Amino acid sequence: MSIYTIWLREIKLFFRAKSRVAGSIATPVFWLAFVGIGFKSAFSMRGLEIGYLEFMTPGIIGMSLLFSSMFSGLSVLWDKQFGFLKEILVAPVSRTSIVLGKTLGGATIAVIQGVLILLVSIAMGVKIRSEGILLSILFMLLISSSFIGLGLAFASKMTDPHGFQAVYGFIMMPMFFLSGALFPLDALPLWLKSLTYLDPLTYGVDALRGLLIGVSHFSIWQDFAAMFIFLVFTTSLGSYLFRRIE
Repeated sequence: MSIYTIWLREIKLFFRAKSRVAGSIATPVFWLAFVGIGFKSAFSMRGLEIGYLEFMTPGIIGMSLLFSSMFSGLSVLWDKQFGFLKEILVAPVSRTSIVLGKTLGGATIAVIQGVLILLVSIAMGVKIRSEGILLSILFMLLISSSFIGLGLAFASKMTDPHGFQAVYGFIMMPMFFLSGALFPLDALPLWLKSLTYLDPLTYGVDALRGLLIGVSHFSIWQDFAAMFIFLVFTTSLGSYLFRRIE
């Protein structure tokens, strides 16, 4: 019951913040409409029977999942500021239930955003493999849950919500650009390709690309194994640090 209550609170907070809802959709749509369509005529995907917009769409979905999930940790900092976190920490509710509720709430929001972006891309003419949609949604849930754990880990050790913005510049943006969301991994020099292999988002984007448009660098099982290991690590770390909050 406590997990459901916290999950429901996260959902209500998201939909009540109209500007947050609009912003979470507007930014990915901007990338698709201006970058994807704009570069579509300039770039050709050598060796691939798809256009740049098709190639880019799974990457933009991955970007949306990353940003939405990481910023779920920001809600912990605001709860600290307004005293709500102290109230639920002293309530007869286990901290594991709090973590699970926030993780499920943030993951639900991220997946909703990912599905909306997928629908927008279809409206733009992107050809999606219908047989891969259901499994791609499950991967969206896996990706978002992984990065929510990372966001909770950062938020558990921070006190200033504004300082959380530093995470955006130093962690999320490099993680996004190294994930292969905007370019094929095959064309990269060896040193840069090695960095992309260390980026967990690389495997999430690759899985979405394979499921939605039939093009991937790794096998679906390699992508799943990498993301599952990352999920276990970040969830364990986030739960451990959250339980140590005073």
